[in-house]
Amino acid sequence: MANEPRESNSSKMLLVIAVVVAVLALAAWQFGLFGTGQEGREVYKADVTDQGGGELIVTEQTPAVPVELPETPMTNVPPEASPSATPTPE
Repeated sequence: MANEPRESNSSKMLLVIAVVVAVLALAAWQFGLFGTGQEGREVYKADVTDQGGGELIVTEQTPAVPVELPETPMTNVPPEASPSATPTPE
């Protein structure tokens, strides 16, 4: 029995190593060694003031981009002339 395969021991050892590496990576992440990912990101803020007690009031009255609205008259969809004839079961 001296020639028994040692695969079961090596697979257990690989599992233990994987768990140890995962625990070490989680501990390093917890202590901030990987960073938060917020460095270098731009922060955008709206150029508005809160004058309405929670309502958003824009101080610039003229828009920066001109908006052209179409002046097409609206019409209703004409009703169907007659309902489609469906065969009645006998």
